[in-house]
Amino acid sequence: MKKFAFCVGLLLCWLRPLPAQVTVEVRLDQDQFLPNEALPAAVRITNRSGQTLHLGAEEDWLTLSFESKEGLVVRKNGEAPVAGEFALESSKTATKHMDLAPYFALSQQGRYAIVATVKLKDWDHQIVSVPKPFYIMEGSRLWEQAFGVPKLAGVSNTPPEVRKYILQQANYLKGPLRLYFRLTDDSGARTFRVFPIGQMVSFSRPDPQVDKLSNLHVLYQSGPQSYS
Repeated sequence: MKKFAFCVGLLLCWLRPLPAQVTVEVRLDQDQFLPNEALPAAVRITNRSGQTLHLGAEEDWLTLSFESKEGLVVRKNGEAPVAGEFALESSKTATKHMDLAPYFALSQQGRYAIVATVKLKDWDHQIVSVPKPFYIMEGSRLWEQAFGVPKLAGVSNTPPEVRKYILQQANYLKGPLRLYFRLTDDSGARTFRVFPIGQMVSFSRPDPQVDKLSNLHVLYQSGPQSYS
């Protein structure tokens, strides 16, 4: 019996260090986003196993999942492209960059967490990252205007496609006040693009103008005595 316990103890000692030998970490440049904003993430894999790892050959070698604060799984719109075979030598680190926003339904404000899982085919083992928390926050709308999309040369004279420009102010829990641009359909229900214009001061009001080609120009105060 003692011999059996000793063997089990050796087996557990061999298995226990595995998470420390290969680690997976999710990194974000910021932890607060607007709905539909780009969500650039980096998955960092560090190999200290003493062996070379062969990764990326399978479509599902790296999977990402989101959970809400309530523990609900966030619906996927598709699979993030992660395939691309490479070898990760011992003592080396590899980082996979991707924008996750198009592949997950993150339109509702709240607290979420990203979890990355890496499959080590050589060892028939999975490494799961620590959940990386972030927030989806609703920005306040400062201005909006519908406009007609200019037609391409040679297109017949038909009613224009109508879209909408929206300027939003993001009052984040941490960090400076930011001005955002949002492009939607005429109803505002479908968002085509969201991106940050820049940092702005709280007491300023941006001055937007749409030119004859339907391009949007924005003048805003980015500092106490500076404008952009």
